[in-house]
Amino acid sequence: MNELKNCQEERRSAYLYTLLSQIEGDTPQGRLFGQLAREARNQSQIWADAAHKVGIAVPPAYRPDLRTLIVAALTRRFGPKSMRTVLAAMKVRGLSLYLPGAPGHPHHDPSGGLERRHRGLTGGGNLRAAVFGVNDGLVSNASLILGVAGAAPDTAVIVLSGVAGLLAGAFSMAAGEYISVRSQREMLEYQIGLEREELSQYPEEEAGELALIYQARGLGEAEARHLANSMIADPVRGLDVLAREELGLNPDELGSPRGAATFSFLSFAGGALIPLLPFLVVRANAALAISVGLTAFALFGVGATLSLFTGRQAWRGGIRMLCIGAAAGAATYFIGTLLAVGLR
Repeated sequence: MNELKNCQEERRSAYLYTLLSQIEGDTPQGRLFGQLAREARNQSQIWADAAHKVGIAVPPAYRPDLRTLIVAALTRRFGPKSMRTVLAAMKVRGLSLYLPGAPGHPHHDPSGGLERRHRGLTGGGNLRAAVFGVNDGLVSNASLILGVAGAAPDTAVIVLSGVAGLLAGAFSMAAGEYISVRSQREMLEYQIGLEREELSQYPEEEAGELALIYQARGLGEAEARHLANSMIADPVRGLDVLAREELGLNPDELGSPRGAATFSFLSFAGGALIPLLPFLVVRANAALAISVGLTAFALFGVGATLSLFTGRQAWRGGIRMLCIGAAAGAATYFIGTLLAVGLR
């Protein structure tokens, strides 16, 4: 039944390519998607012929299912660039044109320095994620603790609320990150499997699609065809290139779901522990003041650290983050005080 399934998928791709061509109009992107629609129809016929040979009946015409109709409607409404990830999951190629820096010559060289720079950026992305994770835990748990302190200044209640806030937030962050990364990996693995099967079934057609993408970037027809053939010649390298150039996906950017979940849990918990720690080690009278001081110091540090990614002055970033955190904490403390008065 794989023949029928693959035939229907290629027909669906042709339907969506036609839609993208209509949306883009008479532009390089529009012409590319129009050509990819013709390629997809040709490939669907290859699978239809294979299905007929093994006695499988193929519907004479394609009728889009509900999922395809919904994706088509959303693409019309929000545009192909916003729907890039969803379209990639629907086996639509050429989406790397919507990535930053896509116009012009091909941007991927599997053996070049660009890939190494990607890995360097991934490390910076981990640092950025850690800073934001700490900030989320810090602000949310400090606000929770201040709100409870305003309503019921009992150390046991504050500690219980703070621990509950730390665990709830950390597990929520970990679960969300796990699902996100796992879903991305599953989509990538599925699409790579499809590309592997198509590469073995009709390598010339796959090279033709890749050449069309390179032409849309500005290469001449002969040069684009030569480059595409050289990329496809090595199956391993070809799969990597097809993932990047046709799907707009970067396999190097996808980490381990468990690792991402653990990383998110620890960064959030680390931030959430800061305002809670004084209540665990000192007397209640001084704990609140120390918690506010530690939180303020940590907020300034987080804001200053974020200046590494924004390029702005560190002290300005620190003061801005301190003001935001102070406003959130003051608001929750005030609300907690009002609730305590209203419930008495």
